[in-house]
Amino acid sequence: MKLFFDDRQTAHAPLRELHNGDWVPFAENVERPRSIVAAFDDWQPVRDFGMEPLLAVHDADYLAFLERAHREWIAAGRSGDAIGYTFPVVRRRPLAFGRIDADLGAYSYDAGTPIASGTWQSAYWSAQGALTALDHLATSGDANAFALCRPPGHHAGRDYMGGYCYLNNAAIVARAATARGLGPIAILDIDYHHGNGTQDIFYADGDVFFASIHADPRTDYPFYWGHADERGEGAGEGATLNLPLPRGTDGAAYRPALDAALAAISDWGAKLLIVSFGADTHSSDPISSFALERADYGDLAKAIAALGVPTLIVMEGGYAVGDLGRNVAAFLEGF
Repeated sequence: MKLFFDDRQTAHAPLRELHNGDWVPFAENVERPRSIVAAFDDWQPVRDFGMEPLLAVHDADYLAFLERAHREWIAAGRSGDAIGYTFPVVRRRPLAFGRIDADLGAYSYDAGTPIASGTWQSAYWSAQGALTALDHLATSGDANAFALCRPPGHHAGRDYMGGYCYLNNAAIVARAATARGLGPIAILDIDYHHGNGTQDIFYADGDVFFASIHADPRTDYPFYWGHADERGEGAGEGATLNLPLPRGTDGAAYRPALDAALAAISDWGAKLLIVSFGADTHSSDPISSFALERADYGDLAKAIAALGVPTLIVMEGGYAVGDLGRNVAAFLEGF
């Protein structure tokens, strides 16, 4: 399996986030990708596919905001990382503010996703890494590829950031794959947290099937999305499958949900599978509450590989840095 990563993805280095009423060190830190990089010997270079694939998913004004936000934050006399503090919960609409704090609220839904000086650079190359992995799958004949996407992406929507995510890497490669005629496309999200941004992007889209196995949003972030009754709408009705699980779920309890998701993906007739993989389902993860162990990741991967369709794995969460590289290795080795 070819592995793709660009060191520019480590430029994103916020110092802190607001969590449960207090400032805490930023959990999605540069030690995460470094621990994964150190677990493997051979990384492939990332190519630049430009802005067009990003614009196929994300609003142009939102992308422009991400690129300029930190500069405007500093120009406004602020210091440190740019973080919003007021958010439009009703009648959200495009408005020209001329104030960076207003823009931050308009384009985000939480106060835990700061924009630092290197955020745009890292998010851009994270997406390019996923696109490079897709191009490799499409042209090489290989069955699998892995993109170490950092920052992660599955909480980012068409025109908003959140949950440490700025560009939705899985959605970007799904759109690009559809444009290349590689469909039908399915996305399987197996991060601890629901991929609300990915769901939102494809909720009314019948071209991409989205299945997510995640912590029950009645108890865990992102709370407002990922409930079992969310199945899509319009042309996308029935193309969304949410399988929420309770805190404490271990490998044995997780497996029936995975089998159900894989059966639905098979019934969909997917010709390409994109896996949003989060290792924050591990028992040691400091911000999550599942109880999967390292051996479980190999078993999950073998079950996914048994679908027999080309699979692009994009990295999402996982915050137990000491275990992260070995957990990712166990998952990839399962393929």
